[in-house]
Amino acid sequence: MSRARRSGRPIHPWYWLAAAVAAAGAVMCVIGLGIGGPDAPPQPPSSEVVANAPEKTGPNPEQALSPSAPKRVEIPSIKVDAPVIPVGLTGDGELGVPPLSRVDEVGWFTEGPTPGENGRSVIVGHVDSKTGPGAFYKLGALRPGRQIQVVRKDGTRPVFRIDRIERVNKNKFPTGRVYGREGGPELRLITCGGRFDRKRGHYVDNIIVYASLVPGAGAGNSGTAERAS
Repeated sequence: MSRARRSGRPIHPWYWLAAAVAAAGAVMCVIGLGIGGPDAPPQPPSSEVVANAPEKTGPNPEQALSPSAPKRVEIPSIKVDAPVIPVGLTGDGELGVPPLSRVDEVGWFTEGPTPGENGRSVIVGHVDSKTGPGAFYKLGALRPGRQIQVVRKDGTRPVFRIDRIERVNKNKFPTGRVYGREGGPELRLITCGGRFDRKRGHYVDNIIVYASLVPGAGAGNSGTAERAS
């Protein structure tokens, strides 16, 4: 890619790096269970579920938090409480994921902002493996309005409201909507979904959750997210 500017403003070099990653298919959750019927991972009822999301705004220094690495992700409505480890790029230029021996963990993409900073923080997790469900097995059951809380190293616990859930083919991954440092504090959760390709040993789609920071919620170390229903 030769273009280095957009809308008259310079683009940080990491953006093109992330674009190259996403073009390869973002999350390759290989060697899954591939089970069907009522025990299959839940999927969004359509390819996209959208709430009345807040209007997109520019970076908000007053709302955004200082950088601090995420330590845990909590989603009470689907009973997720997962440790977070740092992930980067694989040797093939794809977005890294936790090892299949540790599918109960999720990975934060270290080339992007930390959760609560201005921009889009990306956290990825397995839907399953040969041994059982992964941390994000029920991610497709989420709906707009639900909440996600991130426990950060500095003790803060920012809360994010889900605005959109999307299921897309990995070959059509929406790079521009997922990665970037522009805009206010947002969060992206990614896992695998859709049909399981038994010949290739992985799911053909990605499920992407888009969420935005709830102002003031969990900015201190005593914030709490909604309880499971």
